[in-house]
Amino acid sequence: MAFASSIQFCSLQWLLILLCLGNTFSQSIVKTLPGFSGLLPFKLETGYVNVERSEFFYYFVESQGNPLTDPLILLQIGGPGCTGLTGLFNQIGPLAFDSSTYQAALPSLKLVPNSWTQIASIIFIDAPIGTGFSYSTCAEDYIVSSDTNTASMLGKFIRKWLEGHLRFKANPFFVGGDSYGGLLAPIITREIVEGNKAGLEPFINLEGYYVGSPHTDTNLEENSKIPYAYGMGLISSRLFERAKRSCKGEYLNVEPTNLKCLEDLAKISECTGNLNIHHILRPNCSLSLPMPNKDKQARRSIEETNSRYNRHRYLNFWCKATENSVFNQWTNNKSVQNALQVRKGTVTEWTRCNDSVTYGSYIYDVESAIGYHKYLTDTRIKVLIYTGDHDMRVTHISTEEWIKSLNLTIDDDWRAWYTETYKKSKYSLTYATVKGAGHSPTEYKKAECYGMFERWINNYPL
Repeated sequence: MAFASSIQFCSLQWLLILLCLGNTFSQSIVKTLPGFSGLLPFKLETGYVNVERSEFFYYFVESQGNPLTDPLILLQIGGPGCTGLTGLFNQIGPLAFDSSTYQAALPSLKLVPNSWTQIASIIFIDAPIGTGFSYSTCAEDYIVSSDTNTASMLGKFIRKWLEGHLRFKANPFFVGGDSYGGLLAPIITREIVEGNKAGLEPFINLEGYYVGSPHTDTNLEENSKIPYAYGMGLISSRLFERAKRSCKGEYLNVEPTNLKCLEDLAKISECTGNLNIHHILRPNCSLSLPMPNKDKQARRSIEETNSRYNRHRYLNFWCKATENSVFNQWTNNKSVQNALQVRKGTVTEWTRCNDSVTYGSYIYDVESAIGYHKYLTDTRIKVLIYTGDHDMRVTHISTEEWIKSLNLTIDDDWRAWYTETYKKSKYSLTYATVKGAGHSPTEYKKAECYGMFERWINNYPL
């Protein structure tokens, strides 16, 4: 990252930048991308929005349906420290890398079906600061990023973004969150609710939020992994029952004097330790992939692998580690950065997931987001929560447990599609499990997730 070496120099540098830029945001229309043949068949905009001393970079894909009335979404990817480009190229956007060109000097891009941008306009943001192409003019900002700070900054970001895009002001607005972004999404949503109440302008036409494979509560998620392993046939019933007795259902922060529990947990670890916890049926490539220094960061940075919210920090690298290297190779190409209108000199080396954020400067100041979800049950919004049933990183068991703790009334019970709908006055929550999907579901089951989103956004039952 390029920033002032002295905190005292920040204010002067910031003043100079303000004088040079004049505006609180900049935007560019991108009509072609290196690696893609011809003109892009959709409207792509990139740009920066200034929030305090930070410059947030974003990719905006306008809806290919009716952009003046279709929903507008602000999507926060996981990590923390993973780029919004993951959502655009890997999850719900209209482009993806062509795997047949992975060995090329410049990987190729291809159009993909089932993009959510067919029916919604989406802002894919690089957040927190230090992620992707987002940067700050002051060194201090890199060491104060936190869950609550990031949510506050993104609440300000969307209002400033709308100031420059007033044609979207009346569109129904949703916050989206994936994985660790699932913890931030309800916090961002609360920021918007409170800002609207305080009369901040422009008013945001908030209609709801959605989260996929959402990190929500560390204790619930860690304690759910052993019951999940038993339910999926990964450990024997005898071992599970023994561990349940010896550990009394508490598998995290075990007392060192509880030797029986520790012994049972060690045996469970022998059975599950080599699994790919992002998708239990996929190969765990950490067992075979080399880690040369040159590729270490790319391989370590796969979507929140070793994320802080997994206190044990397993060193699991799935086969999509190759994809990480492709992301880095494409995005560090100067012709790509020129096409994206990246400000020269602001980022020296781009990485899909920035380890210096995830394991270094970021402050994890929200242990559980359940309270934020509870707060939002008193609003007039709708919520979609979905999980992959082969995800052992954030299991469906833990998600279902915290949803139950919201004490909502079941409006539509479990049925085919494995969905459940809850209601409280004008608030509604839909929960779905995506069969065969891992962490995150939109990477594994694109057609199913698109169908789910299309029905939910149009108020049809799943």
